[in-house]
Amino acid sequence: MKNILIIALALFTSLTFAQNDKKLTLNKETNQIDAVYYHENGKVSQTGTFTADGKLDGKWISFDEAGEKTTVAFYKDGKKVGKWIHWIEGKKKVVSYENNVATL
Repeated sequence: MKNILIIALALFTSLTFAQNDKKLTLNKETNQIDAVYYHENGKVSQTGTFTADGKLDGKWISFDEAGEKTTVAFYKDGKKVGKWIHWIEGKKKVVSYENNVATL
């Protein structure tokens, strides 16, 4: 069953993300899948975690091709939650989410 889940998740993520390479690892302690995606130049593009049923969960961090952090985001069972931080042209922008909806 876990092998089928990992294969289905790998297919889902390959269709969702355009990165060249990725590493998916089952975390036996949390029963979640730790994911690392890479840019074509080999630098990390994104890191984060999926639930066992393939939903984004926890902290996700995105990086540009130079390795600079561009976004810190949080999910709970596939929904956007908490404070997301974006760095756009050197400026920090914070957006708060509750149950997948941005709040002011």
